[in-house]
Amino acid sequence: MAKVTSEDLGTQTISKLLIKQAVPASIGILVMSLNILVDTIFVGHWIGSIAIAAINVVLPVSFFIAALGMAIGIGGSSIISRALGAKNKEKALNTFGNQITLTLLLTITMVVFGLWFIDGIIPAFGGKGAIFAPAKIYYKIVLYGVPFLALCMMGNTVIRAEGKPKFAMYAMMLPSVSNLLLDYILINLLGYGMEGAAWATTISYLVCFVFILWFFISKNSELKIGFSHFGLQQGIVKEIGSLGFVTLARQAVVSITYLFMNNILFNLGGEISVTAYAIVGRMLMFAMFPVLGITQGFLPIAGFNYGAQNYPRVRESINTAIKYASILATLVFLVLMVFPDAITKMFTTDVDVIKETPSAMRWVFAATPIIAVQLIGAAYFQAVGKAIPALLLTLTRQGFFFIPLILILPQFYGELGVWMSFPIADVLSTLVTAYFLNREVVKTLKHEVQITDSIS
Repeated sequence: MAKVTSEDLGTQTISKLLIKQAVPASIGILVMSLNILVDTIFVGHWIGSIAIAAINVVLPVSFFIAALGMAIGIGGSSIISRALGAKNKEKALNTFGNQITLTLLLTITMVVFGLWFIDGIIPAFGGKGAIFAPAKIYYKIVLYGVPFLALCMMGNTVIRAEGKPKFAMYAMMLPSVSNLLLDYILINLLGYGMEGAAWATTISYLVCFVFILWFFISKNSELKIGFSHFGLQQGIVKEIGSLGFVTLARQAVVSITYLFMNNILFNLGGEISVTAYAIVGRMLMFAMFPVLGITQGFLPIAGFNYGAQNYPRVRESINTAIKYASILATLVFLVLMVFPDAITKMFTTDVDVIKETPSAMRWVFAATPIIAVQLIGAAYFQAVGKAIPALLLTLTRQGFFFIPLILILPQFYGELGVWMSFPIADVLSTLVTAYFLNREVVKTLKHEVQITDSIS
């Protein structure tokens, strides 16, 4: 695969460029998702189905703290992409240095807070009954590695902003491979159970961090920062915060969603329903890898060309990304509609879990073919630095629609109401995003014709 530099983001054809950006991103997400998927399979077979539920309880807490790094990364990378497009490298360097400082300060603070209140946090996120003990074991160990994960998430987005998607892909692949290898050694061979699963995950974060550190101190990176760049600058911090808050708010809503879902499902169906949701959640992470890869590949292209005021290329990147992502999302939908039983049996031999999960999976993925518009639309506003619309559109699905639905529908339809909430929220959020995205293109990117046909 040919090398892509930041300058190529403004010159190569959009289709070719999107493929070069999206393929490594998709592979990286695929490997990372396979890691989560296989890790869950290993845990389910080598420790037990309750262990799957325990990890599902811990994930929203650890991912929220790590999402601080992702938020700072995406917010800062939007600035870096536009700064590189505008030939302002000093701003790009200052932004990167500020990203590192902010990530360390915030994540370490949150880890200390998370460990201090451990006995209250785990039950709040559904770690009750038989789930509590293994969840606590996993939580304590994994949280030690979360600052490294946050730095990895931050650094990965900056690598993409530089136009180096292959290195970003490697950064996602290395910890995934090491985690699976360590899972086998620590859980299966040495019999360390939940502690083994937790240490395998934590060490894999460290592996990723070492690789990303190597990238930035080697000749591969264009961003060679000095000590002066680490000093926080109010203007940059404010801009990182306003854009990064979009990602952080999204992850906060995801964590709140896990909180509600685990508790609602525990009350309706006990540990079995929580485990079913854990399996479906893993498939949400895994199955959507090609669509998320397109979204990741789209971000630096849109940001760079918007910074260069090349609006026709921005418009073209929107159309192309939506088209490719929609095709891939449809293929994902077909696979999951046909094979939910076989997929469930990969995770567990628990008869009750196998009975409940396939139906839930079909409901959750029912509206998958149309979600590309929602993902690309929200990503566009973030890429071009428009924080408020990016925030609102990002929160539309889970914050404005999904959470109210899971609080209302189960009162009428029981557990089915929980699963029905997924496609309803997808449809409503896609309609809202399509409206605002089309309006933005007509208003701002008006050098070319409207994109109504592409997103309607």
